[in-house]
Amino acid sequence: MDFELRRAREKLEQEQRERKLKAKLKLDREKKAKQEAIRQREAIEAVQRARRLDAAEAQAKATQQIEEELLAGRGVAFSRVLEAVPYEGAGDKIKLPPSCFTELSDQGAFDKGPLHFRLSVVHQSSLSDLKDAEQNKRTTHAGVLEFTADDGVVGLPSHIWSNLYPAVSPMVPMVEVCYVWLQKGTYAKLQPVEAGFSDIPNHKAVLETSLRQHATLSEGDVLTVNHGVLTYHLRVLELKPSSSVSVLETDIEVDVIGADPTAESTSQPVLQPLELGKLDSGVVAEGSYVYYKFQIGDDVWGKISSGDAEVEVKIESENQDGDTDLYVSRHPLLFPTQHQHGWSSHDIGSKALVLNSRDLGLGPGTYSIGIYGFKGTTKYKVSVSIRDKSNLKIGQQAVSSTLSADGDTVECQNCKHYIPSRSIALHEAYCRRHNIICQHTGCGVVLRRDEVENHVHCEECGLAFQKEEIEKHKKVFHVPLNCPCGIVLEKEKMVQHQSVECPLRLVTCRFCGDMVQAGTSAADVRDRLRGLTQHESVCGSRTAPCDSCGRSVMLKDMDIHQVAVHQKN
Repeated sequence: MDFELRRAREKLEQEQRERKLKAKLKLDREKKAKQEAIRQREAIEAVQRARRLDAAEAQAKATQQIEEELLAGRGVAFSRVLEAVPYEGAGDKIKLPPSCFTELSDQGAFDKGPLHFRLSVVHQSSLSDLKDAEQNKRTTHAGVLEFTADDGVVGLPSHIWSNLYPAVSPMVPMVEVCYVWLQKGTYAKLQPVEAGFSDIPNHKAVLETSLRQHATLSEGDVLTVNHGVLTYHLRVLELKPSSSVSVLETDIEVDVIGADPTAESTSQPVLQPLELGKLDSGVVAEGSYVYYKFQIGDDVWGKISSGDAEVEVKIESENQDGDTDLYVSRHPLLFPTQHQHGWSSHDIGSKALVLNSRDLGLGPGTYSIGIYGFKGTTKYKVSVSIRDKSNLKIGQQAVSSTLSADGDTVECQNCKHYIPSRSIALHEAYCRRHNIICQHTGCGVVLRRDEVENHVHCEECGLAFQKEEIEKHKKVFHVPLNCPCGIVLEKEKMVQHQSVECPLRLVTCRFCGDMVQAGTSAADVRDRLRGLTQHESVCGSRTAPCDSCGRSVMLKDMDIHQVAVHQKN
């Protein structure tokens, strides 16, 4: 009996423990379910709260952007995302669709002065590369040229395109165009990327001519300046009063610092400085040029003009299998060539070019030396020295006075020289046996018999040369040269043509100071009578205020205005 009661009690206790365990497990499940429901509700509320915050932030950002655009545009809010298409053109003026004209006109943008726009590369989601994403942040500013572009398209000149897309452009370049108002610039600091920009005569006038095609400047932009066949790039380092300014109708102070020393070398020619009296060595390949520059100061020119000194440009060749030509020019002609130069020497081997006061065009200033590789690769040494002629002149005077004192002379029948009469018979006997006179018309040079075969005359011009020199003379002087304008002439006529007649020759504009192509004759008859070139006729039509009365007068009429109105000579 006790055994059955114990068994029943144990069974009851076991059942109670199982019920308690099941109840506890049920409570745990309910607790976990409740916690999961709370977590899910909190997650949903967090997502909803984040969405509300994002929407509020986006709304605030949009409102701020509109306010900034209104502030930047002084009440004009204009922003478009357009597809960028390049077009050939100078300066920074873009082309917009006609719909943009209507929108800007409705907001009165044309009443607020010149139109300026901020251009930003739009980030495209398809571009995952970080470098491309960084490139998409580039921004610059521009003016407007016309409203003739297709809908959804903005035309970008090469200056804007290269600054927005300095590397490879995307498949579909998209640009955000926003109207902004810019302050007028007062100061700009520029740095040339390539060396040699400061060698351009009046290089600030050249820069000013290029800036006339621009409406804006932005820090970080790279300007392209063309000077004849040369192209220079200048980086905008600093602007005042802001990082982006307008350059229309304003006087801006420009500071051009030295070239970037870390920039890569270019294929453009560069003038290497050459000091008077010092040697410089180098190597020139066949068909290539190496250029130097030297200075003739006022003190040195004083000696040259008085006849007491002369300039000697000398090249010494160090190898026999190569040969060079020497060309010298005075600035503004920076790089003398076989077509354009002031003086030249084509002797075989080493050569010297002597310039004195009798040479037209010589004077104080900067000169360029062009060493042309005529044949093979030539190692050379070049120098420019000032030779003193005072001692030489004294020696010559002493010799001439001695000869004039002895008047008892007789002309030799062979060499035609005057020989003292006491030794004429002995001289003629020796002269007829050893010397021969060149019978070429106009020559009459006395030659030793062993030199006769080496003495030849050019069939074209009749000049006398050594036999080894005649081939080079014919190649240099008598092979026809092609001018870029289409005319074919020999060397001497080509040099004259390109210095006086060629419409593609570079001349210094008397109004802007830039080196520009002369072009054809001026269209206006009065301008032709004044001797103005085609460029000067157009450039001189710009107006400027008269210093005396403040009246706006065309630059080409300013001298007449000063005489007629203000009686100034």
